[in-house]
Amino acid sequence: MESIKNHLHKAFNLTRDLVRDLPTDALKLKLKDLPSNTIGEQLWCIIGARESYLKAIMNEGWVGFNCSLKDTSSKDEILLCLDQTGGESLDYLNSHRLNEVQVDLLLALLEHEIQHHGQLIRYVYGNKLSFPKSWKQRYTV
Repeated sequence: MESIKNHLHKAFNLTRDLVRDLPTDALKLKLKDLPSNTIGEQLWCIIGARESYLKAIMNEGWVGFNCSLKDTSSKDEILLCLDQTGGESLDYLNSHRLNEVQVDLLLALLEHEIQHHGQLIRYVYGNKLSFPKSWKQRYTV
C-alpha cells in the first residue's frame, strides 16, 4: 500500500510541475488539426477525477463525477485545485486503512492520472512546448 501511495504522490507532483512550467496561454491550446480539447480541459478532467475518486474511496463505491475547477484557462486556479485535491487525497490515504474495494479505486485514480500524463506529452510535443526537468527524468521526453 505504501508503494501505491508513493507512486500517486509522485504522479501528483509531476502534474503540478508541468502546469507550473507551462505558459499560461498554453492552457488554451489544442492538438492542431485533430479533434481534441484544450490542455486546461485535460487538467479539469484530472482534478475532477481526483475529487470523484476520493469520494468513491471514502464511500467504498462510485458516486459520480464532479469537478470544482471553474476556469480551465486560469493557471492559478488550476494549481490551487491540484494542490487541494492532491493534499486531500494523500491526507485521507495516510490516515485510513483501505479495504480491497478502496484499493481498487485508488489504483484506478493512479491509472487515470498517468493516462493523462501520456495525453499531455502529446499536447506538449504537438504544441512545441517544453517539459520540466522532472518530466524529462521520469518519461525521457
